[in-house]
Amino acid sequence: MKVILFGATGMIGQGVLRECLLDPGIESVLAVGRSPTGQRHAKLREIVHDNFLDFSAIESELAGFDACFFCLGVSSVGMSEQRYRHMTHDITLAAATTLSRLNPGMVFVYVTGRGADSTEQGASMWARVKGKTENDLLKLPFKAAYMFRPAGIQPLHGIKSKTAWYQAAYVVAAPVLTLLNRVAPKYVTTTEQVGRAMIKVARDGYPKPVLESEDIAAV
Repeated sequence: MKVILFGATGMIGQGVLRECLLDPGIESVLAVGRSPTGQRHAKLREIVHDNFLDFSAIESELAGFDACFFCLGVSSVGMSEQRYRHMTHDITLAAATTLSRLNPGMVFVYVTGRGADSTEQGASMWARVKGKTENDLLKLPFKAAYMFRPAGIQPLHGIKSKTAWYQAAYVVAAPVLTLLNRVAPKYVTTTEQVGRAMIKVARDGYPKPVLESEDIAAV
């Protein structure tokens, strides 16, 4: 399986990249991002690209892939709805629309978030935007598309959040997160579980298009 990965330098993306490089069934990984990952591996190739609303300059390098794992994301804290929608919905759909045209047999897996609002009508701004993004992705002509809605995510294997106060919180809460992951997968999953579940779903499918945290753990 040949994979494109967006967001490989973020906390979730780091975990997904790790699992992709470890999985013997994945032939190659193309990481597309604004900055390099700093990693070197025989299966890994990278494209540094600035304009995430226009991929025409690199289209020739985006064809021939079996799956896309889209892990880009930003916090909505302090953002207007217009800005958050641009950073979340518009960028995601620009990439996905291009990929669906170039790779009609592709499986697209998107990291969204627990509580995303599929009605697009709720009171929570971020949930409405995430819900619209999910809905619009599911309309694209991919072989299949899956929305991953993790709740809390525990970083493993030395993976760190780029946001300092997030990382500090993860360090302090690590023992509690480990316990919750075991007894309450509805609320906590891990970067390893997310990565493995993405690969499994891309390879074998899943009965429903939206996977909550407990589904991710089960996969």
